[in-house]
Amino acid sequence: MLAVMLLATTSSLSAQVGENFYTVSGVVKDAQTKKNLGYVNVSVPGTNVGTVTNSDGEFVLKIKSTLQAKEVEFSHLAYKNARITVDGMNSEKVVSLVPNPRMLREVVIRPELPRQLIDQAIEKIPSNYSKNPDLFTGFYRETAQKGKRYIQVSEAVVNLYKSAYDHALNKDRVRIFKGRELLSQKASDTLAVKLMGGPTLAVMLDVVKNPDVLLDKEILQSYSYTMEDPISIDNRLQYVISFKPSVILPIALYNGTFYIDQETLAFTRVEFSLDMQDIDKAISMMLVKKPVGLRFKPSEFSFLITYKYQNGTYYLNYVRSEAKFKCDWKRRLFSSKYNLVSEMVATDRTVQPAEAISYKESFKSNQSFTDKVTAFYDNSYWESYNIIAPTESLDNAVNKLRKQ
Repeated sequence: MLAVMLLATTSSLSAQVGENFYTVSGVVKDAQTKKNLGYVNVSVPGTNVGTVTNSDGEFVLKIKSTLQAKEVEFSHLAYKNARITVDGMNSEKVVSLVPNPRMLREVVIRPELPRQLIDQAIEKIPSNYSKNPDLFTGFYRETAQKGKRYIQVSEAVVNLYKSAYDHALNKDRVRIFKGRELLSQKASDTLAVKLMGGPTLAVMLDVVKNPDVLLDKEILQSYSYTMEDPISIDNRLQYVISFKPSVILPIALYNGTFYIDQETLAFTRVEFSLDMQDIDKAISMMLVKKPVGLRFKPSEFSFLITYKYQNGTYYLNYVRSEAKFKCDWKRRLFSSKYNLVSEMVATDRTVQPAEAISYKESFKSNQSFTDKVTAFYDNSYWESYNIIAPTESLDNAVNKLRKQ
């Protein structure tokens, strides 16, 4: 959700000593069009280590020397997986992914009722997703743009504790490990509206674990469903089911797409965005509160959640939200366009951790990340931790904000 000026301070965690590592970086392209591919999964096979490419197709992957990794794998929606060899030395690569036309043309018997397919996928959640608690290391970034100019960049290494998928959400929590924030010093760039919940979105938007978002049976009845052409993810054929509101309710609903593995019937990817046909309903879903006199006009509130298949089990992999809106003040002639993006990628995972994250040290869903992250500032930044590589425009913005 979006909210205004929230709370302050939490206790910081002590830094860990970084291990020896080397860096594999570069760009991922479409082998045919040569266009850069954004949000490609990048991972070390046989491990829990990974990241994603940024929107420009660029990646940076830090690999601990103790892993003795031989290859790095790349996977993306509708492309064949690709692997490159690594030798324990820093290197820069250009990786080409080949579209998967054979799988796209494959004849698939389409269920007459896609809703039944969704119900079957829901029934298989306990067997498809982690049956044990997991502690993820992740990288979280939150940016705010005014027009095309970045006015705020906040980043952090986080821990995400998730209980087994047959358990409730009440123990799933996030804590910040280290972070930084860069703000524009121009008074006119002060943003009155902020994202609420920060990295807890990785808990709340895990639609498989949190059915209240999209998979509750009563909610499912509010949508109509359409089977689309099948597509491949991670070399596995997927059912693709689009959905849109079929009834009028007091609250805004969503438009979106489910991707379901044809073999395992697991949800592998979910894309959805808030329906904007009734703008007042959309505002009530997005905005918790705002300053008196501020007019808020949203145009988009969208989400992406992906899951990674590993050794017969699916794990949360990447979560992204984007909010686009205009803000203006009464009696002022011009309005400003804003774009708020948050994203978190799971970069490592500890199986069956000794302890959960306590409520006291966890980040709360009613807190603003931009108000809290400065308490976790660390001069060493990310050390051996994996991050989402900044785009060129974001990198330039960071340098400008630093100089201020």
